[in-house]
Amino acid sequence: MLGGAGLLLAAAPAQAAEVAYKTECIPPSISGLPPVEGTTKVEITAPAEAKVGDEVEVVWKTTQAASSNPDVLDLDKDTVKPTGTVKVGGAQTADLAVEGERSNPPIKKNSPMVLSDMKGKIKLTAPGEVTLTPDKYNINVSKPISTDTKCSPKEAVKPGATIKVTDAGGATTGGLPTGLPTGLPTGLPTGLPTGLPTGGASATPTGGSSSSTGGDTSGSGSGKSDFTGKEVQIPYQCKTPIGDKNATSPVQINAKKDGGNYGLTVQFKKSVMDSPADIPKDSVKPSMEVKLGGADKGTVHVEGPTNAEPIKSGQPINIPDLTGTYKPGADGKSTLSPGVLTVKALGTTTTCTPSKTEVSLEIDTAAQPGGAAGGSGSAGGSAGGAGTSGGLAETGSSNDGVLRALGLVAGTVILLGGAVFTFLPKRRARLR
Repeated sequence: MLGGAGLLLAAAPAQAAEVAYKTECIPPSISGLPPVEGTTKVEITAPAEAKVGDEVEVVWKTTQAASSNPDVLDLDKDTVKPTGTVKVGGAQTADLAVEGERSNPPIKKNSPMVLSDMKGKIKLTAPGEVTLTPDKYNINVSKPISTDTKCSPKEAVKPGATIKVTDAGGATTGGLPTGLPTGLPTGLPTGLPTGLPTGGASATPTGGSSSSTGGDTSGSGSGKSDFTGKEVQIPYQCKTPIGDKNATSPVQINAKKDGGNYGLTVQFKKSVMDSPADIPKDSVKPSMEVKLGGADKGTVHVEGPTNAEPIKSGQPINIPDLTGTYKPGADGKSTLSPGVLTVKALGTTTTCTPSKTEVSLEIDTAAQPGGAAGGSGSAGGSAGGAGTSGGLAETGSSNDGVLRALGLVAGTVILLGGAVFTFLPKRRARLR
């Protein structure tokens, strides 16, 4: 058989035994799941014999991943892509990158993960026995957002195949492939997409202090134009595609007087988190309906810009301030409280309503023409879909996966109006 530099050998593959090893998999941080320990089973195939200078193909076949798909979400066809590393040892050492196609059958809940074969090529550089040992691997799921689950060995792994490499002068001492299966499959899900990340803005509000949580909330000071509200904890009732959720977020409302009107700035505080996946620019748009009370009635629409730049996985996410104009409709002391939250992302709209609210700012107001008083309208803009029943808005979208991207599963976080809310439902029973 012809062999030489640049030629891929077509020799008979080595007799590869199945290798089994304990594995720890780290699910995407957005999932809220703990590290998974299970058993990975792999078959490595490569030519049994080759010559120095030959380029050979190495194939990693995963006969068992370290975990199964849980009872949360069916994975669509051709959404799972594995990549991995084969440790090359013996006569030469290297880390050989191997990669599989994004090719898989639909994977139902509570079913084994199915990974395509991973392949890579290595040029042989020295005579002797070259061993091939499976090492770490990564599972990428592309929908509804791209997420990665990283898996690595928790014990020494035996070689899965051995290549007997000869030089131009003759054969070297050969060897047989090693690696016997051990252990039983265990573990929790890997590579599951869930949810979109977000966080609170740390920017200083116009005319206010971002560090104040209990400043002067009254606008009674003579000649005063800047008013800093107090930080209030607002509980929300949300209905998601996977059930009802309760959530809480800290919110602060600040105001700057401009003639008889007020420019409002709403901040979501202490909610910054790292992104678990790459997020494209202009993909998230938050808004709120600020609730008026006291002398005035109605709502004020405030909103923030979409993210101007893409956000890389692992980078912090800062949601900008939500801003709008409040045109008073009554004379007297008027209060401003956080109201209905809305976020538009990936073509859907999610809405949450406070189960109760609390005043963040009180200011002295004088009625302006076309102001807010009346209780049925909104001030300075559209109410934007504020309702009285709360819950997740019905969007008409048939893409259930995208909706699930907005509501995270099993006691983690949800993207609502640019804030991160921590859910505290009963802990999901641990999967077998």
